[in-house]
Amino acid sequence: MHRHRADVTRSDRSASRSSAVGPPARAVTAPVPAVPFLPGVERGRGRRAVDAGVFEELAGLVTDAATTDVLVVGGRGTWVDRGRGLERVAPDLSERRVRALAAELVALGGRHVDETTPCADVRHGDGIRVHVVLAPVSVGGTALSVRLPPPHRPTLATLDRRGAFRAVPRTVLDRAVAERQNVLVTGATGSGKTTLLAAMLGAVPHDERIVTVEDVAELRVDHPHVVALESRQANAEGAGALGLDRLVREALRMRPDRLVVGECRGAEVRDLLSALNTGHDGGAGTLHANGLSDVGARLEALGALAGLGPEALARQVVSAVDLVVHVERRSAWRGIAAVGTCVVDGEGRLVVRPVRAAHR
Repeated sequence: MHRHRADVTRSDRSASRSSAVGPPARAVTAPVPAVPFLPGVERGRGRRAVDAGVFEELAGLVTDAATTDVLVVGGRGTWVDRGRGLERVAPDLSERRVRALAAELVALGGRHVDETTPCADVRHGDGIRVHVVLAPVSVGGTALSVRLPPPHRPTLATLDRRGAFRAVPRTVLDRAVAERQNVLVTGATGSGKTTLLAAMLGAVPHDERIVTVEDVAELRVDHPHVVALESRQANAEGAGALGLDRLVREALRMRPDRLVVGECRGAEVRDLLSALNTGHDGGAGTLHANGLSDVGARLEALGALAGLGPEALARQVVSAVDLVVHVERRSAWRGIAAVGTCVVDGEGRLVVRPVRAAHR
């Protein structure tokens, strides 16, 4: 699977098509023009500032500020999520058209997708994530998935107004940021882990330096001093890969006041725990988990990939992580469902113990 980013405009794409030889056109930063009314966007709904033409027939869907995901399967249909669950929408694109559009979007991200490399993951602009799986690997037809960030960078105040702190008071997170606690944000896919983490980082004092490490850079932080590092997979010759574990080590050499790993999913958990245990407080990361009770097992599985046994991992986590924040999505609501602390049980294994946080 290839992962990369795209920061290109339509003029760059046209320039690259008009030249059969020579170096590719250099990306140009230009103001995003006003987006006209497009099919698929309800009148009066807010618009997202993106280069809509890049997405061709999907332009009206990706510019809709309420849309978080656009999912297309060739020859089967198109679905969007506007915060109310998946909705079937137009257009219905043929397998041939979806395959062509998917290949073009991946190419704009600096990668390619074909029969030999049928999966790709790229970033467009300011955090738009495009994932592609070609048929027949995607059995029912080429699958094109577009994950769209909120039109505005999230803040704790914004999440508060949306009711994200019904179960757990906002003061818990305010205190965690102010006291430089190391925080692990957990939840299922699409539950809002990245959004919550970005909002917390936006509350970090502006005289601090934040260094983020992500597989695909999705964190959009409202802060003046953020250095974002993004992993890179090997090219067609098998060279040039940069994994999260290597980037965590590089980040430690960049004088971070706050070190953030966007998502722990492998051996990088060892490097993150080591950093948080050696004076780099105020750090954070995210982890896929269905609930607080599942966090221990998930971390043990990642620790095994890094050569850490359950007992060693438990001691490292208890020393490194001050607070576990679990987020959930229930119908149209996304918010913090529970918080907990890490402890070692009688058998030396890691357990996350829920903490009751009363509203004042």
